[in-house]
Amino acid sequence: MTIKYVDDGAYITKICDMLHVVEHDEITAIEEAALMAFKSIQNGGLLHVFSTGHSHMIVEEMFYRAGGLIAVNPILDNSLMLHEGAVTSTENERLHGKAEEVLSKANLQKGDTIIISSNTGINAVPVEAALYAKSKGVAVIGVTSVEASRGLKSRHNDGKKLYEVSDIVIDNHAPIGDGLVCVPINGQITGGASTFSSLFIAQRIVLKIENLYLANGLTPPIFMSANIPGGDEHNASAVIKYQDRIKALR
Repeated sequence: MTIKYVDDGAYITKICDMLHVVEHDEITAIEEAALMAFKSIQNGGLLHVFSTGHSHMIVEEMFYRAGGLIAVNPILDNSLMLHEGAVTSTENERLHGKAEEVLSKANLQKGDTIIISSNTGINAVPVEAALYAKSKGVAVIGVTSVEASRGLKSRHNDGKKLYEVSDIVIDNHAPIGDGLVCVPINGQITGGASTFSSLFIAQRIVLKIENLYLANGLTPPIFMSANIPGGDEHNASAVIKYQDRIKALR
């Protein structure tokens, strides 16, 4: 009997192809998102980042890392992440009212910008997070799979999806099921996709913001690695300006 295997060798090609599609198709939206965030930061505001489940990795990717922007506020809630209860976190991201509970503590201010990442964009929390942020005068950048979202039913009371309520939508181009290869015996999707493209989008936004600083004759406000000489000193002086508004920097 011939055994059929997952085509694991195709994974790298499919990942790279997906990133090239993001770079080609989403560059205008990425540039618009970067300009929006740049203006917020220049006006004394913040770039907030929020997500749930595995998508929360975009939040950690953008916060307090070597080469990362200083004025980033990570909105991380344990009840919406996997490490304290995976099944419970899935249930929680479907709860109406949960987003306001979390974001009301996040120090959002008019003129800020927020990135909200949700691969499907159909659950109540990311949709309500976008609506709540907009009600506070915060511009919303939605990072989501438009294909997956359109192919699935919304769990929001009003039938809304993240891409429908965001000011700027950046499509991560992850397929429905969030996998790039399949298990041949049953066709189940595997080989995660959305994490790679969403983190790529996050870094592209950061790089575009840095270039906006340079275009205006300014030095981009970014962190150094704490593990190289001078890193601790640089970072310690950099965070002072933001510690009052970004709790995670304390």
